[in-house]
Amino acid sequence: MDERATKRVVIDAGHGGEDPGTIANGITEKDYTLKISKYIQKRLDDLGIENSMTRTEDETLGPNIRPGRAQSFYGKDKDVIVLSNHINAGGSIGKIVMARI
Repeated sequence: MDERATKRVVIDAGHGGEDPGTIANGITEKDYTLKISKYIQKRLDDLGIENSMTRTEDETLGPNIRPGRAQSFYGKDKDVIVLSNHINAGGSIGKIVMARI
């Protein structure tokens, strides 16, 4: 079996609740990161990849809560991937940042 197929994924919809993130051109970051995260979750479900989301609604997750929430699903195992979705408003090219929590 392909080792990558055994990974578990935590999907983090950036911002939320009292933290809207960037607001520009009629777009509020927290709303779009949640939509993107729900889409990713559906695709992972379709592929049979185990996953969880740090938030599924407009909820405030402060910097002291978010890492613990992400770890609460599968711990700190090396087979856990955490995707944190954010949207840049400054016109910069998007980038993927991977970090261990």
